[in-house]
Amino acid sequence: MAMTPRERWLALLAGRAPDRIPTDYWATPEFHERFKKDLACPNDESLWRQLDIDRPLVLFPTPRPSPHPDDPDADVWGLRFRAMDYGTGVYQEVAHHPLARAESAADVHAFRWPQPEDFDIAPILHATEANRSYRPVVACCYEPFLLYAQMRGLEQAFMDLVLNPDIADAALGHLFDIHYEVHRQVFTACPGQIDITYVAEDLGSQTGPLISQEAYRRFLLPNQRKMADLARAHGIHVFYHTDGAARMFIPDLLDVVGIDVLNPIQWRCPGMDRESLVRDFGRRVAFHGAMDNQYTLPFGTVDEVAAEVRENLAIFANARWICAPCHNIQAVSPTANIVAMYDTIKEAAS
Repeated sequence: MAMTPRERWLALLAGRAPDRIPTDYWATPEFHERFKKDLACPNDESLWRQLDIDRPLVLFPTPRPSPHPDDPDADVWGLRFRAMDYGTGVYQEVAHHPLARAESAADVHAFRWPQPEDFDIAPILHATEANRSYRPVVACCYEPFLLYAQMRGLEQAFMDLVLNPDIADAALGHLFDIHYEVHRQVFTACPGQIDITYVAEDLGSQTGPLISQEAYRRFLLPNQRKMADLARAHGIHVFYHTDGAARMFIPDLLDVVGIDVLNPIQWRCPGMDRESLVRDFGRRVAFHGAMDNQYTLPFGTVDEVAAEVRENLAIFANARWICAPCHNIQAVSPTANIVAMYDTIKEAAS
C-alpha cells in the first residue's frame, strides 16, 4: 500500500526506507499559476495529487492587519515594499529600512518592535486540524539576519557585524525574543501535529561564503541552536535553508544546531558537489533539493531533466534525499521539464 506524503517524509527523516523518494515543490507565483493552468488543475491540492508531489502543508504565524504605530504605510516590522518587475515576474523589494539611521543599541531598543501577541496563530491551529495527518506539516520560520538586513539595509547589516556589533546584537536579540515566543506558542498549541520547522539563513553566495565562520558563530549560531532546541523539545524536525556555497558551515549546523534536513544543495557552487556532501555528511542529514534551477530546469531539455533526476538517485542512493528544485522554479521554466522531474521519480519507483 502506498504511503501518504507525511508517512513518506517521516520515514525518511527517521532513517527508514519510504516506498519511493519523497518530492517537494517550490516555485514563483508566476510559474505556479501558469503550471496549474497548463495542467488544468483548479487548485494547489489537485496539482500535488496529479503529479504525486509530497508537498508539505506550510504554515506561518501572520501579523495581524495593522500598520506599524510609527508608519501607517509600513508593516509590523516598519518595512515598506514596492513591486519590482524583472520581465517575467515581480518581486516585492524593500523600499524603506526603518533601522537605517540607528547609531547605537539604544536607538535599536527605542524602535517600536512588534509583540508576540501581534501575530495570529489561530489559522495554524485550524489548518493542522483540517490536514488530519495526510501531508507533513511545516510551521514557522526563523531567519533573523534576512529580516535584520531588510530593516537596516543589506550593506549596512553586513558592515554592522564588524563595525557596529552592539547594534547587530540589539536588533538580533529583539528578533530572537519575538520569534522564540511566537514559535513556542505555536508548538505548544499543536502537540504532535507539527512535523518540521524552518531555521534558515543564507550563508553562501554563488562563489563562496557570505560571512566569516567567526561572524556566523558570534551572531547567528547560538540563537539558531536555541530555536532548534525548542523544536526538538516538541518532537519537531529542523529543516535548514541556506543558498550557495555554504559547505564551511555544515559541521556547525550538524554538531551544534542539530539540523535534520539541509536545503537546497546548489551543487554547481564551489564545495557543494553532491558526491562529497554524501561522503562527508550523508549519514547525518537528509538532503532536500539538488535539482538545478539555474540551468537544468529552466533551460535544459526534458531528457536532461530526467538524466539529472537519475543522476541524483545514484548519488544519493546511500543517503536520504527529497527530490525538489534547488530554489523557486522560475517563470521561464518549461512545463514539460517540471513534469519530467516528477515523472522520473515515479518511474524509478515502479
